[in-house]
Amino acid sequence: MAASPTPPSAVVLFDGHCNLCQGLTQFLLPRDPAGHFRLGSLQSAAGLALLAQHGIRPVEAGGPDSLVLLPAGGGPPLLHSAAALGILRRLGGGWGLLGHVGGVVPRAWADAVYRWIARHRYAWFGRTEACWLPQPEWANRFL
Repeated sequence: MAASPTPPSAVVLFDGHCNLCQGLTQFLLPRDPAGHFRLGSLQSAAGLALLAQHGIRPVEAGGPDSLVLLPAGGGPPLLHSAAALGILRRLGGGWGLLGHVGGVVPRAWADAVYRWIARHRYAWFGRTEACWLPQPEWANRFL
């Protein structure tokens, strides 16, 4: 009997220069032992190719500058608060519950809070010129 195919992974694209975004990757990896997410920076060659494939402009051309979620198995890309809440829902458990509760907040309000945090993230958390390098056991989770 043939092994069942591996389910597709959702892709999280993040700002590779943002310490907050890199902290998100360090938060996700141990909470996603089944590997539901693959990670990549918006500025990487793989990230730029995925943005183009989904018709999303790169950061330099006014595209999203902090977080994009490309759902597993297709579907439209999720941006801003929808991406953050989609990630939480996919994690399941208490995080999933938080993602569902957060989904009750009107999208315009949630996006306003998300953009406010995104606008201040470099001042609050700092900026780096190089992406964080994952532990070897997580290297295959990165694009």
